[in-house]
Amino acid sequence: MFADYSLSELGSIFVMQGFAGLILFSVFVLMALGLAIIFGQMGVINMAHGEFMILGAYVTYFTSQFFQNVLPSLFPIYFFVAMGLAFLASGGLGIAVEWALIRHLYRRPLDTLLATWGLSLILQQVYRSVFGPREVGVELPSWMMGSLPLTDVIEVQINGLFVMSLTFVITLVVGLMMFRSRWGQQVRAVVQNRVMAGAVGINTHKVDRLTFGIGCGIAGVAGSAFTMIGSTGPTAGQLYIVDTFLVVVFGGAQSLVGTIFSAFTISQAQSTMEFFLSGSTAKVLTLLAVVGILMLRPQGLLVLKIRR
Repeated sequence: MFADYSLSELGSIFVMQGFAGLILFSVFVLMALGLAIIFGQMGVINMAHGEFMILGAYVTYFTSQFFQNVLPSLFPIYFFVAMGLAFLASGGLGIAVEWALIRHLYRRPLDTLLATWGLSLILQQVYRSVFGPREVGVELPSWMMGSLPLTDVIEVQINGLFVMSLTFVITLVVGLMMFRSRWGQQVRAVVQNRVMAGAVGINTHKVDRLTFGIGCGIAGVAGSAFTMIGSTGPTAGQLYIVDTFLVVVFGGAQSLVGTIFSAFTISQAQSTMEFFLSGSTAKVLTLLAVVGILMLRPQGLLVLKIRR
């Protein structure tokens, strides 16, 4: 596999694929952060998480069209507006879904899996009917175009650097919210002991609704980032949902740090192997490796001790 390349060529390949893996890592982290909050903190298996991401992608696309046609002078900053709108749209839909559906299914993980799987099919058809079956892509501002040369043969994409910077900022904000805010304290209290949290005055139903909405809102921001590296279609979210669940389970369901470490490991492994092997083979080998590790450590790489 490596015999056809010189050492310098292999070095360049690993650097380029490593950077491509960092872009994939960024999308995985943004998707997995929202899912880790919903699945890890609430125990809800949300199979419609990819559709919340695609809603954010569609919001970003229509925001870009609006700025391009109505406010062309402000087009260079449209993406920042789109991210805020994507968070509000996906988070608002998440709160509505939690109120109408999820709150009736807590502590019934199989039922939440089936219900949200049905919800994902409904949302896919809604997107297909409202936005059309064709895939769409956004036009990036001029400052996001092009690449930066590192060496004579290695270049990194500017939009990829922006996605990674965005991921870092959002991860930092989520970490501060989880460990420094009143909401985060309430979430961790409910996870550790729901009955005792309710006994000391925490409105557990309100915490659940807000947590689900924030998790879905982060998925919407992931959809905004997704528009930079792929086209948006009604079923595009399903391409990432399995990998995202794999990242969360492999990292440890209640651990945000484990989720980040897991996303980095899986994205780098897939990106590197896809260059030398086919994409499907790389996914299979990655899945086999993760399953093997989970057989030895079923709780995931990192896990929090919680009181039942």
